[in-house]
Amino acid sequence: MNRYCLIYLFSITIISCQSINPKSQNSISKDPQLVYKEYQPSPSDYIISRSKYKDQFQGFWLGACIANWTGLVTEMDKIGNIGEIKTGDFYTREDWGKTDQPNIWDEGKPSTLSETIDFVIRDTSEIWGADDDTDIEYMYQHLLYLHQTSSLTGQQIREGWIKHIKAEEENYLWVSNQQAYDLMRKGMISPTTSDPENNSHYDMIDAQLTTEIFGLFAPARPDIALSIANLPIRTTARQNAALISEFYVILHSLASKVDPSLSINHKIQWMADQARVHLPDTSYTAKMFDYVQRAHQLGWPWEQARDSIYIKYQVNQEDGYDITSQNLYCNGCFAAGINYAASLVSLFYGEGDIKETIKIGTLTGWDSDNPTATWGGLLGFMIGKKGIEFQFGSNLSNQFHIHRTRQHFPNDGIDSFERMAEEGVFIVDRVVQESMGGGVDLVKDVWYIPQAQSD
Repeated sequence: MNRYCLIYLFSITIISCQSINPKSQNSISKDPQLVYKEYQPSPSDYIISRSKYKDQFQGFWLGACIANWTGLVTEMDKIGNIGEIKTGDFYTREDWGKTDQPNIWDEGKPSTLSETIDFVIRDTSEIWGADDDTDIEYMYQHLLYLHQTSSLTGQQIREGWIKHIKAEEENYLWVSNQQAYDLMRKGMISPTTSDPENNSHYDMIDAQLTTEIFGLFAPARPDIALSIANLPIRTTARQNAALISEFYVILHSLASKVDPSLSINHKIQWMADQARVHLPDTSYTAKMFDYVQRAHQLGWPWEQARDSIYIKYQVNQEDGYDITSQNLYCNGCFAAGINYAASLVSLFYGEGDIKETIKIGTLTGWDSDNPTATWGGLLGFMIGKKGIEFQFGSNLSNQFHIHRTRQHFPNDGIDSFERMAEEGVFIVDRVVQESMGGGVDLVKDVWYIPQAQSD
């Protein structure tokens, strides 16, 4: 057996092996700011190709952008009216390709992105614009590399937010993010910015769309991913909202640990089941997961599953989900819970097909660009840039404009997915060495990642 095989160990069983070809040192990316230490690999280490991971990182950013901008077409079009469901209250699969309906802010006007509900694509003559589902993650990656650290401090987070987020004009912040930012401007730092006594929006959606990338910074080690994501999550979220964000982080880390011989659908199911273990059985987060998964297993159409979570959680307020009784704007259409439940509909029913997952997420309702961006990024990572090009064509833009929503980044805010992916790989280098006690082999272009004690 080739000694450079990629070995995945679950308990004592070897479940996969693939060759990794050594490369010349000069052809391999090397972080000039990191001292690469000698490391003696253990037979039980996970071995992951850095060059493949770079392609996967590009797939993450590209998939997130396609899904984000597609989901924005229907964002807040359908949020329910608190009562029995009537025809037109929600989209169905029959609405794909048809005229977009107005959202709650622009009565009588369809989306300016697309008159029809369809994929939004930017080709090589265009640039992807940042949005709130990608820009805070971009900022966190930038801050990690800037500070040459595996874990950001509360002060580093505060300084980054203050520098890169606009204070007065449109800043693309909502609910808990905006409240946390206002508190930071008064001198407060994370995690006090999400304390319910300081931030009444701690149970909103915000951390779900800003922290998934920390799972990618700790491949195959959800325990490390949760550790480095802890403070960023608690910049804006507590309780169930924090649990939901951790669920997403775990899924992204597990994407590097799942048995590669499985079908994409079975990979998703295994990853979801593993992440479910983290959720306390008494939480509404766990109960939502179990309910949607059961609906899928019973063969309900996804529309029936979506309609039923609306009745169960927004109308009847079951399992401790009491947002409706709080009389919030748009009935808490930005809340962590209902959007998490909606995201599970697209995750389970999409069955690992990136196009189908984005379609269902776009049509499910509520803050539809959030679940789509999350799963577009995750599935994009799993299939890589080449996999995305197979699905959507090769004429896709690789340019990203962070200054659409943020400020004070290099090159007037114009970046490329290739550079962003390389920076992500450098961050993983540091996490592997500093947080995992593993090693980076620049000759073979691999990471050696020690297993967690619980594995």
